[in-house]
Amino acid sequence: MRILLIEDDTVLGAAVRDQIAGDGQSVDWVTRLDAAGDAMAGAAYDLVLLDLMLPDGRGITFLRTLRARGDVTPVIILTALDQVSDRIDGLNAGADDYLVKPFDLSELSARIGSVARRYSGNPNPIISHGTLDIDLAARSISRDGRPVTLTAREWALFEALLSRPGQLLSKAQLEEKLYAFDAEVESNTIEVHVSRLRKKLGPHVIETERGMGYRLGKP
Repeated sequence: MRILLIEDDTVLGAAVRDQIAGDGQSVDWVTRLDAAGDAMAGAAYDLVLLDLMLPDGRGITFLRTLRARGDVTPVIILTALDQVSDRIDGLNAGADDYLVKPFDLSELSARIGSVARRYSGNPNPIISHGTLDIDLAARSISRDGRPVTLTAREWALFEALLSRPGQLLSKAQLEEKLYAFDAEVESNTIEVHVSRLRKKLGPHVIETERGMGYRLGKP
């Protein structure tokens, strides 16, 4: 997933960014709402982590604006506002989850995974695909009962395809998933990782539509 983190606390922001990156996700971190608007205008995000009190405005207003224009990107609110009324306002504004500071970073990872699975249409963290058994929460895969180790980049690409079964994803869309790992993604990066995934998971796990993109292979 590619995640946008909107948080002005530099200590917490760095900790959350490192946690997300350690989970194998791509993350862009901004500290202001105007920068968040620019980021969302220029990239497609799978999820937004939103603080409510920011230097140039309130996150709740930003969220209401997103929903009013039809943007359905999942949003998890991260805030020190812990009153029941604050939670109700956040959820009624269109948030998918609400996490009160201070929070455990492992809980944040779990909530990100839960929201992502709901949006992909499969809330169950354990799924099967052909000879593969996949634990989305633990980020682990076994093939014919034997564990398979994926790098963070390989997992990011496979997860992107897995979350959109049957859908063709362009090379550019897949490259977006890797921006957090390298400042610049080389021209053959996707081809290299697709080749490695096929060797590890099976030759037909990813289908290529030449000149168009890639999709998850049939089980």
